[in-house]
Amino acid sequence: MSNKADTFLGLFKEKKYSTIISIIENKLTENQRTSGLLNLKGVCRLMISNSSESLKLAVEDFRKSYYKETDKTKLVEPIKNLINASALLFETEFVNNERFLDDDFFDEIKNIYKDNKDLFESNLHLIKGIFKVYKRTVDLKNVIKCLEKIIKLESNNNSIQDAIATYNYYNNYLNDWSQSDFLANAKKINDKLVKYHPKDLVDLKTNKNKTINLGFISSDIKSKHSVTHFLRSVIAVYNKEKFVIHLYHNHNKKDDETTKEFKGYVFKTLHINKLSDKEVINIIRKDEIDIIIDLNGFSGNHRLNLFKNRLAPIQISWCGYTNTTGLNEMDYLIVDKNQVNPREESLYSEKIIYLSTIWNCHSGYNFKRSENEMPFEKNKFITFGSFNNFLKINDEVIEVWASILKKVENSKLFLKTSTPISKVNIKRKFKKYGVVDSVVFLNYNKNFNDHLENYKLIDIALDTFPWNGVTTTFESIWMNVPVIVMDGNNFSSRCGSSIIKNLNLLNLIGKNKEDYIDKAVTLAQKPQMLMELRKDIFKNALKTSLFDKTSFSNEFFSSLEKIYN
Repeated sequence: MSNKADTFLGLFKEKKYSTIISIIENKLTENQRTSGLLNLKGVCRLMISNSSESLKLAVEDFRKSYYKETDKTKLVEPIKNLINASALLFETEFVNNERFLDDDFFDEIKNIYKDNKDLFESNLHLIKGIFKVYKRTVDLKNVIKCLEKIIKLESNNNSIQDAIATYNYYNNYLNDWSQSDFLANAKKINDKLVKYHPKDLVDLKTNKNKTINLGFISSDIKSKHSVTHFLRSVIAVYNKEKFVIHLYHNHNKKDDETTKEFKGYVFKTLHINKLSDKEVINIIRKDEIDIIIDLNGFSGNHRLNLFKNRLAPIQISWCGYTNTTGLNEMDYLIVDKNQVNPREESLYSEKIIYLSTIWNCHSGYNFKRSENEMPFEKNKFITFGSFNNFLKINDEVIEVWASILKKVENSKLFLKTSTPISKVNIKRKFKKYGVVDSVVFLNYNKNFNDHLENYKLIDIALDTFPWNGVTTTFESIWMNVPVIVMDGNNFSSRCGSSIIKNLNLLNLIGKNKEDYIDKAVTLAQKPQMLMELRKDIFKNALKTSLFDKTSFSNEFFSSLEKIYN
């Protein structure tokens, strides 16, 4: 067996993956195909291609490898590979082929976890793997438990900063924390970020000039990402005699239509994703940036280590994450007057910059709006809808939406997500309330215009809570669909109410669950009033601060000038 192993190792080093697969499949008997070789075969498939077909075959190889292995100490690799390949297959089918996989797709992996809990709990790769599965199946309580275990296992690793950021991020989906809890947990990241020695870094700028060098760092400035609609409102038109703008892209995507467009708005763009923290810090300090704005916060692909080492005299969090970062070096957080009360400022580590109307302004879309017919006129029943990330649809949201469906006769609820998430748990929970037949799951659309067209199927949109939709609420309003929102108790849970207040439609804001239900039911039972409301939104929405790019940009830059001077 030793000679065979050497042969396969040599072929693998020579990247002869197809040869390895052919030998295992055609020259070895079933008994000779060990768990290790089956695992190798799956790895080789993925080295050749990540197509759906290759992924399906690799998943089967890893399955067989797992079941064939009798030595429990050797199960880590096949289990890890099975989980990762399965998650990638799910994502590929969702995004590329615009379809959900079977509801029971992840059941086998969950059973493997139950059978090998001791193995998982002590292995970082495996616990990260089962985290992916719980995330994909909207099992938020188990997601949080996994993250707590990951933090313990990573206690001595630099990557613990990512675990802490993710832990904070995912708790926004639930109602378990007060804002005091968010602040206390966010602050824990300070001790885990790496602080570099000053002698390794370029000196920070101290002098002030007439023009302000302004930088933005984001992993999301690319086509189809929602952040671009809000950033465009700021940088498309501004006073270039007062501001010089630099964009720092932290993603590995090639330049696309959006990055090329944004390049035309600013002085400089730079891709930093392949650069080390020290390299980025020194580049940005050499650029003599006066104010740097982080568009990620605790969201994926953050670079908070950069901000810990101070890139600029003034550092601000805005747009990408709607809560505190807890970071001592993050000086300001941009919100609006509807989202954080002055008496709550101590619950955020950053100083608060208040914008007078809305904290985010949408740039709109490059097509003419049309007054969409209300689906009720054709259907003769009310269609509710939510196109929010399924992770925002927690147990409380399902309970409230189920109550609305029961109270509004023959009503339907259309659900759609733009992230690769299974519908299985959501279906199961609606079934518990006896309304699952009223819930329709729409497939993901690669074409963005097709996505927006789906709003024409909805009479009334329902927002999630405590983590409200932002982009989806702006989309609904653009498509003249009213949105019922829930007011909350912090920045992230007041985004929806702030948007609706800026529309001056206070009757769409629920003060609590009962009020939210009552407002949705009342509107659904008065189709004439609903029709007039939709007409009003079509007529007036673009005149409000939600889409007033010029006023928003002026106030945004004026706020920056104030703190700079």
